[in-house]
Amino acid sequence: QDAARVTGRTFILDARVQGKVSVVTDRPLSRSEYFEVFLSTLRANGLVAVPTRGGYRIQPSDGAATQPTRVGSRGSPANQFVTEVVRLKSIIAAEALETLRPLVSKQGSITANRNANSLVVVDYADNIRRIRKLVREIDRDSAASTIINLKNAGAREIATSLQALATQGGGEGVRVPVTVVPIDSSNSIALRGDPGAVAKFASMARELDSRAELGTEIRVHRLDYANAEALLPVIEQLLGQGGTSGAAVVSDGEAGSASPAPSATTSGNGISRRGPSIVTRLEGTNALIVAANPEVQRMVGELIRQLDTRPEQVVVEAIIVEISESLARELGVQWLVGGEDVPFAVTNFSNASPNIVDVAGGLLAGQFDTTTTTTTNTATTTTTNSAVGDGLRQNAADAVLGARGGFAGFATSLGGNAVLGAIINAVQRDTDSNILSTPSLTVNNNLKGSILFGQEIPVSTGEALSNNFDNAFRTIKRQNVGIELEVTPQINAGNEVRMELRQQVSSIAGPVSDDFSELIINKREINTTVTVGDGEIIALGGLLDDNERRTIHKIPLLGDIPIIGELFKSRGRSRVKTNLMVFIRPTILRDPNDARAFSGRRYGYVRGRQLLRNPDQEPSLDALVRDYLGTVPPSIAPRPGDQIIYAPGTTAHPATGRISETSVPPSAPGDR
Repeated sequence: QDAARVTGRTFILDARVQGKVSVVTDRPLSRSEYFEVFLSTLRANGLVAVPTRGGYRIQPSDGAATQPTRVGSRGSPANQFVTEVVRLKSIIAAEALETLRPLVSKQGSITANRNANSLVVVDYADNIRRIRKLVREIDRDSAASTIINLKNAGAREIATSLQALATQGGGEGVRVPVTVVPIDSSNSIALRGDPGAVAKFASMARELDSRAELGTEIRVHRLDYANAEALLPVIEQLLGQGGTSGAAVVSDGEAGSASPAPSATTSGNGISRRGPSIVTRLEGTNALIVAANPEVQRMVGELIRQLDTRPEQVVVEAIIVEISESLARELGVQWLVGGEDVPFAVTNFSNASPNIVDVAGGLLAGQFDTTTTTTTNTATTTTTNSAVGDGLRQNAADAVLGARGGFAGFATSLGGNAVLGAIINAVQRDTDSNILSTPSLTVNNNLKGSILFGQEIPVSTGEALSNNFDNAFRTIKRQNVGIELEVTPQINAGNEVRMELRQQVSSIAGPVSDDFSELIINKREINTTVTVGDGEIIALGGLLDDNERRTIHKIPLLGDIPIIGELFKSRGRSRVKTNLMVFIRPTILRDPNDARAFSGRRYGYVRGRQLLRNPDQEPSLDALVRDYLGTVPPSIAPRPGDQIIYAPGTTAHPATGRISETSVPPSAPGDR
């Protein structure tokens, strides 16, 4: 009560605070001095005044660090509990924490903020000011830095050796005395750390560089992604060999007995400046062997490192949509009249079926037959036939069997031996088609890829006779018919893909005519170069075709007579509408994770189609991958809202939703 009356502040007593304290002074105190003495008295008795809204809360000092306190020690009484943020410039927060922890009072706390490289201290204001002074003394950058330019050895090679020495003997958590960073652009290394260690490592780097000057080195560069055969001419040109001297191809089977390649004398146009340089490749191992001085070795090694990188891949998906409608109608009348005393007359139209002449020939075939009687010892056989009659009957049968639509006819006698006949034919054809094709392929960046779904058919290219003109032969070539996609992608820096494309859709339309058996091939082809963003769909091209044709076959003069003239005509009408569009979509696969995700989506689509057909059975695709390939089917994580269909024999944990592992019975002893 006395402290509240003198200082004008409100104090809230914790239930754990008990007892009274008497303070005797030798002189009058000001209000601020009285408050400082009050806080010192609380501190001496294990209590602390924690600022709250509108006053102070008096409580035991245990646990005071977790209560809201004033932030910042400046202007605060020495015995007031405050929170201070100490920002570090040079030393690491975790290291400073270990140094300063013993200086914090038992009631306070200190934590390290590694992201901001700072310390958060909760303690009495006078102790925090003491900690801040100490931090100013130790938070100084005493590390030394230097750059060593290398003339002979490679920066990465020297850096790797020095880093191994720097970490040798230091356990986990022990700070490395020096940091080594290779700089490839200038073939130098940067050292930073303890001044003594930096000086020692700099001396070792110079010593290693000077020793690398002596002699010619031979190194084997095994390529992971690049092709040694394609890379060899590039290195030859850089070495000034021009691809003629100093290069050899060593056969893997004869490597032990092959004679050494001749020394190459550089032409002065390459990177080699002293001593001969030889580069060769080992056939069958995709490796390059380089014999050169250290400077050339460094440059060649850096070149190979930059070129031998995992290529990005592009999945090119095409969507080919063709919607067509065709309508054809034909109507016509054919007439035939003839006899011994009546002139022969006939109306014959090319679009009419069956042909009335063929039908009439079949009816008259019997007049060309001859009767042959054969008598033997046991029997007498009489046959009636002829080659002409058989041919007429065959033509009539083919005409009737090959007729389209509906037809009707009649024949009547005009008296004497005159005959009148007619055939009426009518046909209508309606055809609708909706073709959707989606060819796709995955190809490495800057490489050509192609895919074909179709057939290889024989196509005649010519005919010739033998030297004696008694044997004709025909030359044949094979031609692809179907859906073909050919693409060369190039990924640019803007996350776009430049593609050189050839898209072709071809099909067999049939023979040219009944008399000419050569095939007609429908072909739709696009050759273009486009640039498309990753994952975007672009229309390559298309065709909107509406073809209508009307034909009239008639007898001159007779076909022009009103009304009656329709009996001497054959009409035909056809209309074909075609809508064709080709779309393309590239997807960049930059790393194996992208490839796995894409494969999982495509695998999941096919797997889902199988599940729709047989929901109660395991998809045959999963069984094939598991049993035949012996691996786990690819999958992707389900998205929110997806319905998960578990295969028979699998369960999901209620908490995590993860599918539990199930064992598959081995198909043979020893299988897992």
